[in-house]
Amino acid sequence: MNGIKYLLDTNIIIGVLKGNEQAVSLTRGMNLSVCAFSAITRIELLGFPDITEHEYQEISTLLSGMTHLTLTTAIEDETIRLRRKRRLKLPDAVIVSTASAYNLQLITLDKQLITDRKTT
Repeated sequence: MNGIKYLLDTNIIIGVLKGNEQAVSLTRGMNLSVCAFSAITRIELLGFPDITEHEYQEISTLLSGMTHLTLTTAIEDETIRLRRKRRLKLPDAVIVSTASAYNLQLITLDKQLITDRKTT
């Protein structure tokens, strides 16, 4: 899909913005042009109740360099299947399903999601 290789989870994007060593290490050397984010990640990041205008702009700028992957019927169907099988929280299931639907490597700090992605 247009050179996209990675789907960045919400916690990775937050980690990069806050300078989290593990998040920075996982994304070191990645060009944003080969990264994507799920619609649910955008909602989680920008819908945070206490977000400041500066944080909103910083996140929006970072996201603008990546590909925004919207929800599709295929992602919805995979999310439904995955939630019934693994009982994941809805946002996590959408993110894993998005990575699966586009055959992207999921970059996350959540070890459970990596396991679920490999066993789906």
